Amino acid sequence: MNTPLRQFIAVVPAAGVGSRMQAGKPKQYLEIQGKTVLEHTLNALLAHPAVSKIIVAVAPDDPYPAQLAFLRQPKIQLTTGGDTRAQSVFNGLCQIDSPQNTWVLVHDAARPCLNRQDLNRLLEIDDENGAILAVPAVDTVKRATEQQQIQRTEDRSRLWLAQTPQLFRADLLKHALQQAFVQGFSVTDEASAMELMGFRPHLVAGRGDNIKITRPEDLALAEFYLSRTL
Repeated sequence: MNTPLRQFIAVVPAAGVGSRMQAGKPKQYLEIQGKTVLEHTLNALLAHPAVSKIIVAVAPDDPYPAQLAFLRQPKIQLTTGGDTRAQSVFNGLCQIDSPQNTWVLVHDAARPCLNRQDLNRLLEIDDENGAILAVPAVDTVKRATEQQQIQRTEDRSRLWLAQTPQLFRADLLKHALQQAFVQGFSVTDEASAMELMGFRPHLVAGRGDNIKITRPEDLALAEFYLSRTL
C-alpha cells in the first residue's frame, strides 16, 4: 500500500480553547469512557503502523499535558502551539527534520472517531497534490445574505464537507502555510493553504461518524460512535 520511502508523521493542533463547548476546560481534555477526547484521537493514529510519530501542538500555558501520562509515550512529541490552528500546524511542521521526505497527516485533536479503513484509503494517495478525508454534502445548502436571509440554494452535487486527517508532503505544506501567512490569507484547513499555491488535493470519501466535537451535544454522539467497533 505504501512505498518504503515514505515516512508518515501526524501533526495534531491541540492549542484551542473550544469556547463553543461551554465547558470548564478545552474540549480535547473532556472525557469519554474514562479517557480524554485527545487520548482517543491519538490512539486512533498510534494504532496505525505507518504513523511513526505524532507531534501535538499545545498552548504555552496549558496545564493539562503535564497531568496526562499517555502524552509521555515515545511516539508522541509535544510542541508549542500558536494563536491560530494554522500557526499550531506550522509549529508542528517545524519539528520535522526531513520535511522533503516526510508526509504529514494533520488531524483535529477533537476528532476522536477516526476509522482505520478511512486512514488506509487516505494513505494510499501518493501524489504531490495531497488528499483529505471528506464527505459529500447530503443536506440542502443555502448561501445567506449579511442579514441571514437566503440568497440562493447551492448545487450540492459537487460540494464536500472537509474532515481530517489531511495528508500532504511536509515541505510543501510548510511552504504553503508560510505563503498564506505572508498574504494574510485565512487558513481554515491545510487544503485551503495548498489550494492557494495551485495544488488540487484529492477528496477521499470518509465516514460520517468521523465527527469533530464542537458543541456540547457532539460529546454524546462521539461516545455512541466510540462504543461501537470502528
